[in-house]
Amino acid sequence: MARIRLGMVGGGNDAFIGGVHRIASRIDDRFDLVAGALSSTPEKSAASAEALGIPRSYGSFEEMAEAEAAREDGIEAVSIVTPNHVHAAAAKAFLAKGIHVICDKPLTSTLEDAEALAASVAEAEALFILTHNYTGYPMIRQARAMVASGDLGEIRIVQAEYPQDWLTAPMENEGVKQAEWRTDPARSGAGGSVGDIGTHAHNLACFVSGLQVESLAADLQSWGKGRKLDDNAHMMLRFAGGARGMLWSSQVAPGNENALKLRVYGDKGGLEWSQEDPNYLWFTPLGEPKRLITRNGAGASEASQSVSRIPGGHPEGYLEGFATIYNEAADAIRAVQGGASRESAMGVLPGIAAGMDGMRFINACVTSSANDAAWTKL
Repeated sequence: MARIRLGMVGGGNDAFIGGVHRIASRIDDRFDLVAGALSSTPEKSAASAEALGIPRSYGSFEEMAEAEAAREDGIEAVSIVTPNHVHAAAAKAFLAKGIHVICDKPLTSTLEDAEALAASVAEAEALFILTHNYTGYPMIRQARAMVASGDLGEIRIVQAEYPQDWLTAPMENEGVKQAEWRTDPARSGAGGSVGDIGTHAHNLACFVSGLQVESLAADLQSWGKGRKLDDNAHMMLRFAGGARGMLWSSQVAPGNENALKLRVYGDKGGLEWSQEDPNYLWFTPLGEPKRLITRNGAGASEASQSVSRIPGGHPEGYLEGFATIYNEAADAIRAVQGGASRESAMGVLPGIAAGMDGMRFINACVTSSANDAAWTKL
């Protein structure tokens, strides 16, 4: 099958997440990156395109959307990997031209922008895919399938955490580009750690449990001197149907790199998973010894095996999880081009609904904390 012609907005030669998206799009050989508006100026964009071997460079995403839509060999999809405040305008520009959008999370920087984008997605014929990459991990797919099949029974407790330590020192004042925009409300939005990594923990808790958070009580802190956004947050969660949960996100927890963890407990058993040891899933049936399920090992389900690429024992992780999202995005794009509905083509891919859930989560966290951790509906 022919590769999908891909463009990219943001993600210049020195950008971390842009490089991740480029690698992920190539792992399963489904995309050709042929165009980009990679930086804030035409000159920087052209320099990055030349360094990366991208044939067509544009000075803005508006110019790119217009020009590529007019070409017979124009891009079929675009990756948006900019700071959050650019997501909405860029996505709307490409959707309006019938170009499929693959967008980094969170959805936007403000709930107002998110609602406007959701309206554009509803009116568009093209797909909108949000790269909540942890949903692509094989053992997360295994955990989701086990919950859905009733292996845990009725879900009672869901706990998620995502601690890091990279903002313990004031990195935004030391010329670290990633820290500068992530701690800037104008570019990042109202949430700091809750927007950057808390949304991952929230999304994963809902994806695996099959439940939605109805309300939360949040306590947000900014430990960095003069920092305008939270760098640590504790939340209690109430899920639809009665389950309860806790969520912790932090970027000031020394000794933690990317320590995303998920625990789900029902009346028949429990599951535990850690992103830093992603090929293992611990399952404990009530009253029985704890069992270790490994990726592509004994006990691995079809749901996890279908997104595993190599034999068990060889580590798969972050880049492969991201690649699963891109691979399934490619399947969805070809399905829609072949006449399938957008809804059927998306499968379990995170889309605009997951994005809106994340934005409501951020908004509720900020609102709750400003009101002395009052219970707040999403």
